[in-house]
Amino acid sequence: MSVKLSLIATLIGIVFSNLVKNIIMSSISTLSEKINALKSEGFTEDFDVKDDLIVNYKAKTSYTTDQINVLSHYRFEGATNPSDNSIIYVIETEEGKKGVLVDGYGTSSDMSLALAQKLK
Repeated sequence: MSVKLSLIATLIGIVFSNLVKNIIMSSISTLSEKINALKSEGFTEDFDVKDDLIVNYKAKTSYTTDQINVLSHYRFEGATNPSDNSIIYVIETEEGKKGVLVDGYGTSSDMSLALAQKLK
């Protein structure tokens, strides 16, 4: 009986921890706050767009759309200027590298159509 109670307590702790984490992540309102929160979650790589590739300049690596998984994305809209619209893509590569790609969206996006279709 004691082992069952311990297991139940552990499971409740995990569920509660994930619930609190989700509440905190959903209450973040700025681009920089979201990036910092994602970095604290282990998404530490900074990705960028170059032509049809996702590039990590620091690690000197690049990935095709088939080599990445977009786990989620977050949109941020500028209060007064539509060109301030940004989107954070949360990415994991097939090698297990985890990070974020920040890009404009709408008319301010830098990516190709093929890449945009993969990321949407």
